[in-house]
Amino acid sequence: MDIMTLRNYEALGPFEIKNFLAEAASKSAKASAKAYLNAGRGNPNWVATEPREAFFSLGHFAVQESKRVMDVPPGVGGIPRVDGSAQRLAAWLAKYPDLPGTDFLKRMVPWAVQKFGFKPDAFVGELVDSIIGDHYPEPDRMLHHNEIIVREYLQWAMVGEPRPKGDFKLYAVEGGTAAMCYTFKTLKNNRLLNAGDTIALGVPIFTPYLEMPHLEDYDLNIVPIHAPQENRFQFTDAELDKLLDPKIKAFFVVNPGNPSAMAISDEVIAKIGKILDKRPDLLLLTDDVYGTFVPGFRSLLGAYPRNTIGVYSYSKYFGCTGWRLGVIAVHEDNVFDEKIAAHDDATLQKLDKRYGTLTPHPREIRFIDRIVADSRDVALNHTAGLSLPQQVMMSLFSLYELMDEDKAYQKACMEICQRRAMATVEGLGIEVQPNPKFDYYYGLIDLEFRLRKYGSEELVTWVKANVHPLDIVFRLAEDHGIVLLNGGGFEAPDWSARISFANLDEDVYEKIGRAVRAVARNYVEAFQRTPEGAGSKIMKR
Repeated sequence: MDIMTLRNYEALGPFEIKNFLAEAASKSAKASAKAYLNAGRGNPNWVATEPREAFFSLGHFAVQESKRVMDVPPGVGGIPRVDGSAQRLAAWLAKYPDLPGTDFLKRMVPWAVQKFGFKPDAFVGELVDSIIGDHYPEPDRMLHHNEIIVREYLQWAMVGEPRPKGDFKLYAVEGGTAAMCYTFKTLKNNRLLNAGDTIALGVPIFTPYLEMPHLEDYDLNIVPIHAPQENRFQFTDAELDKLLDPKIKAFFVVNPGNPSAMAISDEVIAKIGKILDKRPDLLLLTDDVYGTFVPGFRSLLGAYPRNTIGVYSYSKYFGCTGWRLGVIAVHEDNVFDEKIAAHDDATLQKLDKRYGTLTPHPREIRFIDRIVADSRDVALNHTAGLSLPQQVMMSLFSLYELMDEDKAYQKACMEICQRRAMATVEGLGIEVQPNPKFDYYYGLIDLEFRLRKYGSEELVTWVKANVHPLDIVFRLAEDHGIVLLNGGGFEAPDWSARISFANLDEDVYEKIGRAVRAVARNYVEAFQRTPEGAGSKIMKR
């Protein structure tokens, strides 16, 4: 595709460009009898089966509990009763030992009761009533037992060691997408971020964090904090020093990165702490969806809980994007509440008016509960909260991981991604040094870096002058039936492409590597046909 045509796509985000790439790749695959391979999106092609089996079996029991209270033709049941529910569940599980998921449920209830000190009937009653879905969420922010369970899960998945003192308050939301939208909205509504303010983004980064600040709703200025490939996608001291500028109100990161797939190192986390020593008012937001793919992961939420909003989604780890399960976490001792309380009286009166229908004392509403209210435009706060069957699934996923002392599920997921990544590297014909902070969920294939390493500086100069960066992904689609996303749309290197190691079978990744290698070879051959490239050495690989 010519440069002038490719320029028409420059203003589009990678996920919008993906639609055109998918169409081109699909046509190419049909015309050439090649397989259509879409490694652009990150939806995993595996699912956690055991907690799902438990969910559906628990649903059968819950319906029986409903019919036990009332069973009127042609199928009208009653509200399940809490008293005696734990004993009735144990008896029902014993009666149907071969039903999928019953073994997990048999172990899960006593484990949770012992671990968290739950009252058996209260815990089972919450699960049963919630899976039936016959009430509004109560509490609206998150169910009592579910919040305790998920808080412990997040301690492992996000927070890390050492464990911070105090508790995190959680809001169960409709996936990481909702978490982002709700958080941006409440930061704005509470005048913590105002139109014209400046925020910093750790780049490369998931595209909505680049796009949302520019919306008329927020109108924020962006300062990029670069984590360059040459520094193994870790923030440099010079880049972090930008955060010392008092005009920067907040610093947003995705950790591990998307698309870099690199977790922030312990050294860089410590350097961010030194920034906070000088800027204790700096707001942090960390999106840690991929933390479960890095052993011993440590989040900014765990290191600096006072300054940090944590965002997590269950989607990738458990293969449940369709379930829409996410969490917003804010520590009970936080700067967000302090900054709201420190507003001038005129601002506080405006906030009193906004939240005044919820309580006679609106200034006592915590930041996390303001997020809940804002997610339903305050007026619908009484019907806020994630649907109860979703919260049951969240509890089951969390308990499944917490009960797995050997971390067998985590190891299996990691091994899937690692094998696919290594197959791609084999197809590319390159060498990659191991890095314990790499999550293997995505990869950035940087052709500029590759052409410089295995070609020459003259070759790179010619390609950058004569090839549009989007040519890489369109050539893969049109010539090979492969969809990858353009790295430039994530503020990654322009001549790079993001590949997902999560959503295709292992045997195709070597083919993708070879296809990228073929695209690079085409650029080399085109360069060698020019006067400045005549006689230049062929790439080593």
